[in-house]
Amino acid sequence: MRVLVTGGCGFIGSNFLNLAFKKNFESIMNIDSLTYASNQENINIEDQNNYEFRNIDITNKDLLKKAVLDFKPNIIVHFAAESHVDNSISNPQNFIKTNVLGTYNLIEISRKYYEDNDISDFHFIHISTDEVFGDLSDTGFFKEDTPYDPSSPYSASKAASDHLVSAWKRTYQFPATILNCSNNFGPNQHIEKLIPTIITKSFTKNKIPVYGNGLNVREWIYVEDYCNAVFEVIDQRSKSIFETFCVGSGNELTNIDIVEKICSLINENYNLEHDCLDLITFVEDRKGHDFRYAIDSSKIKNILKFSAKTDFDSALIKTIKWYRSKL
Repeated sequence: MRVLVTGGCGFIGSNFLNLAFKKNFESIMNIDSLTYASNQENINIEDQNNYEFRNIDITNKDLLKKAVLDFKPNIIVHFAAESHVDNSISNPQNFIKTNVLGTYNLIEISRKYYEDNDISDFHFIHISTDEVFGDLSDTGFFKEDTPYDPSSPYSASKAASDHLVSAWKRTYQFPATILNCSNNFGPNQHIEKLIPTIITKSFTKNKIPVYGNGLNVREWIYVEDYCNAVFEVIDQRSKSIFETFCVGSGNELTNIDIVEKICSLINENYNLEHDCLDLITFVEDRKGHDFRYAIDSSKIKNILKFSAKTDFDSALIKTIKWYRSKL
């Protein structure tokens, strides 16, 4: 198989590539525009003779088309996206361009490539988020048939991209799978996101900002678990094609709980001169802040036999060690 990845220098994409290098893929191409949240150093390319990188923005249709036609992939995994909610509130235009127009470019180029070349095993995998569903109250879970109700420019742009892929599946019988996942954490994530912020500010003795009262709830999945879900989708193409799967872990915590857990783990495992818990600072709440995300992962578990396996605390400790090594 020849696998083309978009956004492979970003957080989830780079973790996927590092695992993909251990698989038996014939060749791998990574397309990334190298925004502030991307870093080629995230990828362990030493002795990888089957890897090619192209610095391309997916909004550039001509360069994107050339890359697809040159590489001739069987599998396309579409990670590339603007993803930080705060940035989408202050500058939504970039999110519309990348997440909507960029996705349109990629699926339309891919559709024509697939149809013109009659590739029987072609598979497009669209990486999305549970945020497209809006938020939940104290009870209930997102499922594949949950109505879309995005709250931020970011989630609205991802919802639009999901709808494009769904429409291409139905109208053109485009062989695609959509994955809506809970919050990922682990190595290579940009420090603007919550868990990297908690860790880096704990070690540097800076205030750890917590929105509102800290009671907003998120479900967390270790990035390698999510990447393994993507590999299951690839490996079980006959069962996953044309499907949508919600991917979660069951690790559901309030924001203040995850902050206190990480601070306590750092206090216990590192001999710092300060108590990280004293750095917690409540700040003005985010505009349109969703209250709770939680996922029912039963469909992917029943059909593909996938479930997240990494112990949550062990994954947090590994993540803390990684960020500590970068300071």
